[in-house]
Amino acid sequence: MGFINDTKASMAGNEARKARERGQGVLVYKFIEANKSSNSTAPMQGMSEQIEAIEQQGWRLDQMAAAEGKALTGERVALVCIFRAA
Repeated sequence: MGFINDTKASMAGNEARKARERGQGVLVYKFIEANKSSNSTAPMQGMSEQIEAIEQQGWRLDQMAAAEGKALTGERVALVCIFRAA
């Protein structure tokens, strides 16, 4: 993992932990990542690390939606994920 991915995974894990502490049963989380390989199949390493960080806090990925688009600095992909308490 790189510094940015480490930070994003840490933030995701912290938010997931806080949601569990509040007694939430559902967590909706948005992930955004630069889309450098939109023309080919490739791992989305940063996003997988963030999802794992949330699941380590006692959540299970239930549903996901994806979108691609351009932001001010270039192409991005966004995942909106619904997690349920495991």
